[in-house]
Amino acid sequence: MDGQDSQDPKQSPADMTAFVQNLLQQMQNRFQTMSDSIVTKIDDMGNRINELEQSINDLRAEMGVEGSPSPVAPAKPTEETTKEEGST
Repeated sequence: MDGQDSQDPKQSPADMTAFVQNLLQQMQNRFQTMSDSIVTKIDDMGNRINELEQSINDLRAEMGVEGSPSPVAPAKPTEETTKEEGST
């Protein structure tokens, strides 16, 4: 047994280096794949949100409430409200 153990350390550093490099490469590939997947899902969610906003705007237009403020964005003061506030 001792004779075999004395040979293992001579081969071990090269084997360990190759093993660690291979392992790091696999990890890098997996992280890249996960990163690409996450970015794709975020892009898909952004597209879905845009489609949802468009659908909401279409529904509001059909109902005839184009003038009401959006529930997402705060209402900006219009010229009419500015004039009314200025006359008080």
